[in-house]
Amino acid sequence: MIFFDNVSKIYSPTSVALKNVSIRIQPKEFVSIVGQSGAGKSTLLKLLIAEERPTEGRIFLDGEEVTALPRGELPRIRRRVGAIFQDYRLLPGKTAGENVAFAMEAAGRPEEEIRQNVPEVLEIVGLIDKMNNFPHELSGGEKQRVAIARALVNQPDVIMADEPTGNLDPVNTWDIVRLLERINELGTTVILATHDKQIVDHLGRRVISLEKGAVVRDEEKGKYHI
Repeated sequence: MIFFDNVSKIYSPTSVALKNVSIRIQPKEFVSIVGQSGAGKSTLLKLLIAEERPTEGRIFLDGEEVTALPRGELPRIRRRVGAIFQDYRLLPGKTAGENVAFAMEAAGRPEEEIRQNVPEVLEIVGLIDKMNNFPHELSGGEKQRVAIARALVNQPDVIMADEPTGNLDPVNTWDIVRLLERINELGTTVILATHDKQIVDHLGRRVISLEKGAVVRDEEKGKYHI
């Protein structure tokens, strides 16, 4: 379970990213975090992987306080949370397969496991035939699927996706949405930060609405109200 316990992130007296946020997310949930630009969606996700630290409050992942961990322990936590971003963040000099393998290499996984797991996750995202292609040879939708494969390959408990369809056309957008739904069906918790009303309304799952850094709505089967 993920638990944000009265979390605030304050950059300055005039820049409050999050304010007294308390949220519990159960294993295997699919949760959409919605709100206008600057509402605090990305900050919430960055705090979960300790890319940033809260000004106040505590964050727990399966009972372990992420906010209390020393810097040396953070890679272990980050391996449990796969991250997907709007701009893909692929390494341009590596093929699709090598980009996915790099995540396993960074985690210290053995070579035999890497050889086995990389093709498996590329198969899941429908890109096994593009394994040897470089990012510049892939479409936007294909790049995002490589990024999803990279996030999946270390078998995380949670996938967090920060505006993953923001740069995609409608066809590729829905391919990515269906892929995230499938990943969730396989037992992975999915946290999706988005401002796409169509996606949120289609999902019909839990929706947490942020406004000026505060939770203003938390609905079990919600719609996009912002």
